[in-house]
Amino acid sequence: MEDDKIGVFVCTGYGIADALDVDALCKVVTEECGVGFCKTVESCEGPGLAGILEFVESEELGKVVVAGISARRFEGHVFPAGVVVEHVALREHVVWCQPPGEEDTQMLAEDYLRMALAKIRKVSAPEPFHPEEEIDKSVLVVGGGITGLTAALEVAKTGYDVHLVEKADRLGGWLAKQHRSVPTKPPYRDLEDTGVDALVAEVEGHSRIQVHTSSVTGSISGAPGLFDVTLASATNGEPGDSFRVGAIVQATGWRPKDPRETLPYGQVEDVVRSIDLEEMVKNRGTITRPSDGKEVKSIAFLQNGGAPAQADHSYCSSICSLTALKQALYLREGDTEAKAYIFYEFMKTPGHYEDFYRRVQEDPGVFLTRGDVTDVTRDDDGGLVVTARHTMQGEDIQVKVDLVVLATGMEPNAADGEAIRALADAKRKAETGDTEEQRQAAAENVEALRQHEGTAILNLDYRQGPDLPALANGFPDSHFICFPYETRRTGIYAAGAVRQPMDGVGSREDATGAALKAIQCVEMTARGEAVHPRAGDESYPEFFLQRCTQCKRCTEECPFGVLNEDEKGTPLLQATRCRRCGVCMGACPERIVSFKDYSVDIVASMIKAVEVPDEDEEKPRILALLCENDAYPALDLVGQHRLRMNPFVRFIPVRCLGSVNSVWITEAISAGYDGVVLIGCKYGDDYQCHFIKGSELAVARGENIREKLQQMAMENERVEIHELQISDYEQLPKIFDDFAEVIETYGMNPFKGM
Repeated sequence: MEDDKIGVFVCTGYGIADALDVDALCKVVTEECGVGFCKTVESCEGPGLAGILEFVESEELGKVVVAGISARRFEGHVFPAGVVVEHVALREHVVWCQPPGEEDTQMLAEDYLRMALAKIRKVSAPEPFHPEEEIDKSVLVVGGGITGLTAALEVAKTGYDVHLVEKADRLGGWLAKQHRSVPTKPPYRDLEDTGVDALVAEVEGHSRIQVHTSSVTGSISGAPGLFDVTLASATNGEPGDSFRVGAIVQATGWRPKDPRETLPYGQVEDVVRSIDLEEMVKNRGTITRPSDGKEVKSIAFLQNGGAPAQADHSYCSSICSLTALKQALYLREGDTEAKAYIFYEFMKTPGHYEDFYRRVQEDPGVFLTRGDVTDVTRDDDGGLVVTARHTMQGEDIQVKVDLVVLATGMEPNAADGEAIRALADAKRKAETGDTEEQRQAAAENVEALRQHEGTAILNLDYRQGPDLPALANGFPDSHFICFPYETRRTGIYAAGAVRQPMDGVGSREDATGAALKAIQCVEMTARGEAVHPRAGDESYPEFFLQRCTQCKRCTEECPFGVLNEDEKGTPLLQATRCRRCGVCMGACPERIVSFKDYSVDIVASMIKAVEVPDEDEEKPRILALLCENDAYPALDLVGQHRLRMNPFVRFIPVRCLGSVNSVWITEAISAGYDGVVLIGCKYGDDYQCHFIKGSELAVARGENIREKLQQMAMENERVEIHELQISDYEQLPKIFDDFAEVIETYGMNPFKGM
């Protein structure tokens, strides 16, 4: 193959030849763009694709443009290794959304060919990143509860070595403290053995699993495939074993959230938590009152702790409901005359657990009602009186019981979000403070914050902090819809109750998923490929550090903590951490970051390749930069549904809206475009951004764009930013029609023809 020899194949099928002048398209390729090889084919699928591949081989083409169907509809990676391929979606983006035979339709198709050729001339085949050191394929599992045990076994059974680290002196976690488990198999009526002893024995006896109890992760440095781990004693902090792993599963579970202060927990001995009752039954086999040791004949289970769930957490788990139902049966199985009262705001028993709920409802000794518990007081004879209002009976009621059990909230054993943010802020001040005194004070604060309980889980040597970035409720931040195990630290996968409240069944399933992701990570890393969402991408960022000004924008804005820094603030690339989103490229004002197949220069060349009509032709040109994850695929759906699209828009996919460099905006305006639209994934609390905060960064950088427009004496309204999820594809035509009206209001770009 000749690396720079370009061949273009223009499909005539799919209605393309009926709607477009194919001969004119070929003239653009050969006469205008100077490409020697351009051939028409009836199809770029099946036999047509086979014919294209024959020509690629016989003509020794190193770069190929296929103008036909969308890349998303193409038959995978069928071209020879090293051949660079660019697709032009004439069918979806032109023929299916434009009227056939019209001048504007033809101009649109010709521009897309020009853009593709401008791009492919500057693209070179990515070369996978292979570090000098061999990639390690073992896995570290942090946490020895049900999730960690399952993850370790799943990894080991697949043939990979595992280091399992547990803070306590024995494995089992909270599961080992439970008396029985809720039913997990049909008919979902009878309580089951937890199975934890057998699980622990299997883990401890597996030849591929090395167990480290009474240990924590003292420090973790490096990157996927090259994580260097040093353990520390959980009792005295002394350094322990050191080893290297390729990926990490964080299965650190949960810790109990003490009930709210609206009820007398901690003031009245016989008001206990559900975990206290579990321990009592597990260790003693009976339920007795803490105050006097008397056998309990009646229990009130309070699920809302005396206040709406929203007052404490924005989430409410089903685990509390299932635990109350299970423990009510503890009482009833021990004494058929005993009574259980369950007061709840929401009773959550999803899926097959509804059958278990019905089984408890059938028990005549269990009374369930929705209601707000307002008070718990001690009666004269030592019993407790529970007062509830707004019950299902429509009246306030009081019940007298021997024991009150409060639902125990589940908080993740993960880094505290506020503490992590405070640590990052302190580190910045330690590096950039105005005076030596300010920097020294901030440095001392850094050390203090590092000792915070919420920041001492993994102890990562990352510029952005020692643990996984956390959400408001403390759960590790991830894209919870598309890839829930993927945290914002590549190669580190959260599973089990540290990721969200879940029971044993959910934890086992979660552990299996995270284990498979860890295995996938080490294998793809060994091949030099990216993990989700750009799975299989062999490109990686290259930094021309001679021009770096140490502004630290790339190290601060990278969503995944890919870049560390030296003492001067120069970015230090940890390539196997990279997700290939290009956010660092969009952040860099000096344009020193690039990929072999995606760079500021490549996209700028595509922008300038479009033929911009003169002002008197009254044919505006609008540049649209669309995120490849939702917005650009939505464009395919526009075509598939035969929706009409404004013919004056020229679309360019970008890896992430966060990768958009402001220079592209100024290049477009300087080239005569009348406006620019940026469309990325939705962001916020329920974000869809596949790279976590790319769209948010694009909006934040809008001020830079406005400043550049003002310098060019152009209206701010000529640039718009939108959010879109793929299911909202029908909004695209309206977005551009409305924007075209805005452009008409302000008139054509005065830079046209300059």
